[in-house]
Amino acid sequence: MTKLKDISEFLAKEFPQSPCSVDAIGPQSATVRYRVDARALRPGGTVSGPTLMTTADVGLYAAILGEVGIIALAVTTNLNINFLRKPSADKDIIGECKLIKVGRKLIIGEVALYSEGDERMVAHAVGTYALPSV
Repeated sequence: MTKLKDISEFLAKEFPQSPCSVDAIGPQSATVRYRVDARALRPGGTVSGPTLMTTADVGLYAAILGEVGIIALAVTTNLNINFLRKPSADKDIIGECKLIKVGRKLIIGEVALYSEGDERMVAHAVGTYALPSV
C-alpha cells in the first residue's frame, strides 16, 4: 500500500490547482477533503455540483493510488453521482471512499460525501477507473 505522504506529494505536484487534500489512506479506501471557499459555491448559498464531483473523483483516485501505487495514467471512465441534500456552504466537504472491485484493468469504487461535522450524506458517487496496460 502506498503511503499517505507519497500520494499527497504526487497530487500536489501533478494537480497544484486542486483544493482537495488527502486526510487518510487505508486498505482499498481513502478520506479526502475539499476546502470550501467562495469559488466552490453556487447561487443559493450551497456547494456546487462540480465541487462534489471533484471531491469524489479525487477520493477515488487517491484510494486507487493507495492500493496499486502511483500510476499517473489511471483515468476516470465513468462517474455517477446522486445529490441527496444541500451541503453547508461554510464547511469543508469530506469524501469517504471505498474500492468495491480492484481488477487488472478496471477499478470500481464508491464515495460518500458529507459536510464536515454532519453525519448525513450530501451526495453518493460511484466511479470506474481504467488502469493503463503494463
